[in-house]
Amino acid sequence: MKWIVGILVLSLKMGDCNKERTIRIPPCIQEKIEAIKQQPKYNPPATVYRYLYMGKNVYLFSSDCCDQYNYLFDKDCNVICAPSGGITGRGDGRCSNFKQMASEETLIWKDPR
Repeated sequence: MKWIVGILVLSLKMGDCNKERTIRIPPCIQEKIEAIKQQPKYNPPATVYRYLYMGKNVYLFSSDCCDQYNYLFDKDCNVICAPSGGITGRGDGRCSNFKQMASEETLIWKDPR
């Protein structure tokens, strides 16, 4: 009986190791993050989130201040749309279904300064 409990505990610990995966950030997205690091700190601090949207990974960058768009990029850094921000807070209207269709929100980077 003790060995069964031991195997179960070991299996659970090994399962935890598999959960910690390194998130691969496309090079151009990393370059955008590096460029933000060279600027004065945003208020609130800059963030980059990854989502699954329309079957693809996309990256949402926060803007550096009020009433500016928060742009959504594909893996090649092409602008898809601005799902939020701007004067209304609703973005540019080109992907009004983003909140309903996006899933798997993952914080990729937050400015620690």
